[in-house]
Amino acid sequence: MRFCLLMHYQEAGEIGLTDEDMAPAMAAFQAYARDLDTAGVLVTTQVLEPSAASTTVTARNGTPEIQDGPFADTKERLGGVFVIDVGDLDAALDWAKRNPAVDWGSIEIRPVARTYTGERGEWYTP
Repeated sequence: MRFCLLMHYQEAGEIGLTDEDMAPAMAAFQAYARDLDTAGVLVTTQVLEPSAASTTVTARNGTPEIQDGPFADTKERLGGVFVIDVGDLDAALDWAKRNPAVDWGSIEIRPVARTYTGERGEWYTP
């Protein structure tokens, strides 16, 4: 079963963290990703640019509107995602508890309903 581990936390720049401050966290993420890969459960991972680099598109009144930045005004932002393939929710919970971001933010665990493959040109349930 595939799960997305969505990492929500305050962005380093917003709380004044330098690259030097972030070095231990980066090392922890490196070890975490390596552990997921070694266990054979890592599908992919993406670290996102700060939310200031985002653009949001909505069409609330039927007309597309473009807004710089995120739509939600919150302190915690979606910072990245790990997609894992494990047996069940309990296994996903075990991996989420080991995610370094749990120490300064939250990890949302969401099952993957469908995914698309270009090879087959179709949507499927993993």
